[in-house]
Amino acid sequence: MLSLPVEEFTTPNPVVGRENLSPDELRELMQAYGIRHLPIVRDGVVVGLVSDRNVRFAQSLSRAHCIQISAADIMATDPVMVNASDALDDVAFIMSDKKIGSVIVNEADGSFLGIFTVTDALNALIEICRAARGGHCSS
Repeated sequence: MLSLPVEEFTTPNPVVGRENLSPDELRELMQAYGIRHLPIVRDGVVVGLVSDRNVRFAQSLSRAHCIQISAADIMATDPVMVNASDALDDVAFIMSDKKIGSVIVNEADGSFLGIFTVTDALNALIEICRAARGGHCSS
């Protein structure tokens, strides 16, 4: 059975944010790029992950509270990280098992490569299915 590395379907060099961004700035960035998961980096290292759900929650607070919040306050500080060479199906299983929408993908040396999302997983499924059926994904 063919084992594809997750890096083949990873979004490389994704849009990233900084810890000091406000919920409004995070929302604007996510909307501008049509994304739902935003790695938060410091000095090129991922220190957290903000989802659109985190941002919506922060924006649901009173305005007085919302303006006191930054990405550092709402980000997941322990995002799941995988290696670029990890098998696609293993990574998909981790995401399904943990019920998460994305993972951070790192190079073998630990440097940040990109992000792998549920959308990337669906695109991988489409490609694999079409290749297996000679270009068609229907029965």
